Amino acid sequence: MTLKFYKYQATGNDFVMIDNRTQIFDKNNTKLVAQLCDRRFGIGADGLILLENTPNYDFRMVYFNADGNESTMCGNGGRCITAFAKQLGIVEQHTTFLAIDGTHDARIEGLNIHLKMQSVNEIHIQQDYTTLDTGSPHYVTLKSDIDTLDVKTEGMKIRRSSLFLDEGINVNFLKQIHQNTFAIRTYERGVEDETLSCGTGATAAAIAMHHTKQTDSENVILETRGGQLQVSFNFDGKIYNNVWLSGSAISVFEGTISISN
Repeated sequence: MTLKFYKYQATGNDFVMIDNRTQIFDKNNTKLVAQLCDRRFGIGADGLILLENTPNYDFRMVYFNADGNESTMCGNGGRCITAFAKQLGIVEQHTTFLAIDGTHDARIEGLNIHLKMQSVNEIHIQQDYTTLDTGSPHYVTLKSDIDTLDVKTEGMKIRRSSLFLDEGINVNFLKQIHQNTFAIRTYERGVEDETLSCGTGATAAAIAMHHTKQTDSENVILETRGGQLQVSFNFDGKIYNNVWLSGSAISVFEGTISISN
């Protein structure tokens, strides 16, 4: 059969997008998902996202990692599917959609998509790192040599360490540039490599840097290798509420690909 697809990227974090409102795509076919994400034998992407109908919401987001497995929330993917829904004529400037971690609001301002993330109330601070869940689990640490760091090797060591054997963890390395600005590089589980950008990772990094008093700003800028992301929030002393992830989300190309049943 021939499959229609769309390709989107959000600060270099790229996705195959499929309109699955008619349930044409086999969500149990992990081999197919991995093949479509393969950069040599498929379309090439960090992940694949299905847009589906669901009651009481504009749409539902189903996200798969490049390894073919359905995964936890993807922030940049959430921003891309919002832009995709606008392209399909489902939404205009605002949307409320359902993802694996619950409800998300988003608003569209040109190429910039602002995505409301879940509130965060559980943060674990260790001597050299911080862990928290922003829809996906993240490890955040400061590194002075971030520019020359072998992110794939160092990230894999942490991701597969005995501390995180159950589900693994995404690993974020940060370097402070200014009072509220940090450079960030991320190793993503499921991709099993560095990605140019990670939305839930940027969100986790911003909150972790505020919580460990590296910054007192509630508006944090993250310089990823694929571009700039912005995370804003309100902290009441216990809970990080009103968390927004902002940045560009851009349509790259669309086409068809032949797949076997």
